[in-house]
Amino acid sequence: MTTVLIADDQPLQRFGSRMLLESQDDMTVVGEAANGSEAVRMAAEFHPDVVLMDIRMPGLDGIEATRRITAAGDRTRILIVTTFDLDEYAYAGLRAGASGFLVKDAQPEELLAGIRAVATGDAVVAPSLTRRLLDAYVHHLPTGASSEASPPEDPRLAALTDREREILTVIGKGWTNTEIATRLHLAESTVKTHVGRILAKTGSRDRIQAVILAYDTKLIQTS
Repeated sequence: MTTVLIADDQPLQRFGSRMLLESQDDMTVVGEAANGSEAVRMAAEFHPDVVLMDIRMPGLDGIEATRRITAAGDRTRILIVTTFDLDEYAYAGLRAGASGFLVKDAQPEELLAGIRAVATGDAVVAPSLTRRLLDAYVHHLPTGASSEASPPEDPRLAALTDREREILTVIGKGWTNTEIATRLHLAESTVKTHVGRILAKTGSRDRIQAVILAYDTKLIQTS
């Protein structure tokens, strides 16, 4: 059973999400939060598998709430639900530790599939769409985004082997595991092993965070 916390300042949005989720045999809603502060408090209380997190909420917004929940080190994963598919706030949410994002006009089956994916540790956003998002908003990054502010060698890369660094780079370019296996002449199981090691060594929660890492450390150069 996947437990879900809904965080949205619109009562009708929360109601609709609850009705959809509770129609599923494998999901249950443990609570509803009307703002970020409530989301942080309820996540600490109920330890849900997934938080459906709106971005624009009164008081503490969804980005800061995401940052606080993920910083707590709990197993809870965040699925950003935003109005625009290329909203810079959604990017900020991913940087804060969210495992993916969906738009509010997504089909019900897309939302359900997204929740299930996040709950099992997968990323919701396809690598190609993630790259599109990062390309669009890389110049909006806060401190550390410019080449002047980036260290010559990020310590998060120090433990990676040459092969792992190569695979992290192509993950950042949007390659799927199948594409990596084909182009680098590796077994797909070997690629999955490498990806798992990359996530563990760099402290990345999921593939999306690994893509962001590739951009942050300048493995991926943007124009």
